[in-house]
This record gives sequence, C-alpha cells and structure tokens, in this order.
Amino acid sequence: MSDPRRSGVFAGLSTLDTVYRVTDFPPPDGKISASSQELAGGGPAANAAVTFAALGGAAALVTALGAHPLARLVADELGGHGVAVYDGAPEHELPPAVSSVYIREGDGHRTVVSVNAQGVRATPPRELAELVSRAAVVLVDGHHPALAVAAARAARATGVPVVLDAGSWKDVLTELLPFVDFAVCSSSFRVPGRDDVAGALRAAGAAAVAITAGAAPVRWWFGTATGAVPVPSVAAVDTLGAGDVFHGAFARAVAERAPVDPAGYAAALAFAARIAALRCATPGPRAWLAEPALRERLTP
Repeated sequence: MSDPRRSGVFAGLSTLDTVYRVTDFPPPDGKISASSQELAGGGPAANAAVTFAALGGAAALVTALGAHPLARLVADELGGHGVAVYDGAPEHELPPAVSSVYIREGDGHRTVVSVNAQGVRATPPRELAELVSRAAVVLVDGHHPALAVAAARAARATGVPVVLDAGSWKDVLTELLPFVDFAVCSSSFRVPGRDDVAGALRAAGAAAVAITAGAAPVRWWFGTATGAVPVPSVAAVDTLGAGDVFHGAFARAVAERAPVDPAGYAAALAFAARIAALRCATPGPRAWLAEPALRERLTP
C-alpha cells in the first residue's frame, strides 16, 4: 500500500501555456520578437500538482480538458511530470484555454492573457470521492466550481485537510470557504466589501490564512496567533507560476504533517517559500524541476 502522506488531489484549472521570453512587454499596436518559446501545461491547480509530484508526492489532478488535440497535449505534458489527470469534461470539443505568457528577461516579471475556465462545464468524475478518501490533502483553486465544491465536501466528510489557492475572488468561494482549512492568497486578492482580507476569509470559514507578497515576508494567521515568514532572497529571472509552486509545496508539507499549531503552520509556509524561490531563480516553466537544489529540499 502506498504511503497516504504522499497522495494529494488537486481540483481546478489546467491550460496550455505558450511562454515567450522578451526584453520588454509588447507596446500597444506594436510587435516584438521573443528570444525563446516554450509550451507547457499551466493553471493554478495543474502547476501545484506538478510541484507536489516533483516533491515526491502522488498527485491527482481533477480538471476539465476535453477531447481537442491540444487538450491531449496538456494531459500528456502533465502526465510526463507525474500527474494523473482526471477529466471532468471529456466530451468538450473546443480547444482548452490557451494562455499567452510573456516573461520579461530583465526582472522575470510576467504578464498573462487567458480565458481560464470560461465556456467549460465540468462535472466531478466518478473517481473523485475515492481519490479524496485516499489523499492526505486536497487543493482547490475555484476555477471549476462544481469540481472545487465536490472535492472540498468529500474532503471534509473524510477528514482530509483542504488548501485553497485564492488567486482572485470567485463567487463559489462563498460556498467553498466553510470547507477550507488553509487559505493561501496573494496580496492582490480582495474580498468584495471587505478591507481585512484575512479576517474576512476566517469569518467565512477558513481555519488559517496566509498572504504572500512576492519577495516580502508571508503573513499568516492561525487561531489567535499571527506572524510572518521570510522569503529567501534570490535573483528572480522567471516568476511565472511562482504562486502555484508555493501552493503545491505547501500542500506537500500539509500532506506530510498537517499543521496543528502556529509553529507547524509557519514551518509549512517556510518550506513553500523556499521551493517558490527556487522556481523564480530558474528560467522556463519546467526547467526548475531539474535543478539539483530541488533534490535537496524534498522533505518538508
């Protein structure tokens, strides 16, 4: 029997990313040439699953891809990085979301254009409940509401901790937050009508909250305690998916040893920050997975 601490279910968005490295972002009505072009699977849940697998976990991605040839390309690319893909829209015939990504070479900043999950209706696959029952952690990003709610409900029913990648406010979060144990969001995340993001997320049901802010310390709230975790200083050359990598690494730490106190929560966040920093220091959507330093940081 496989070690349950190594199993994670990731429910949410997957895309096909076309990634260009450029000297600067394109101006309005302008044209530029890229120094390189790469294709890779993308999306918050998908990238988190790839990270989880790279850190020694068994990752199952529950998403919506469909039957289009480009969807198969995404599934094969993710599978090549150890992610088992379960499709909640197998008969969808249109192309999957194709994200156009520009990475500025001077500082690693990125800009992304994508339709995300628009126009796709996903249904939880029949394997979902069994996958969750065998998992040590579930991560949801809210992009496919039906998948997120079904995964989170199944997790709560079986006592599996739920991590929320709160990239942007989505209406489903009102229903989803009561099932969330750990909400991790960026400093740009906003709750409609509320200024205190952490307070609003906790009042809505999240047991613990963390807010990332790039190279700045990660602020966190757990019970009555609060604190901040420093982020390793690196020369950032590519920030694409850094937040997704953070979430995947945090999920790996939760799977290994679910935080039960503030010290454990801070330690899990610190591990995630170290892995995300490694990603930012390596150009390319997947090249960082081959970095020798990653092998040295496998254990949360």
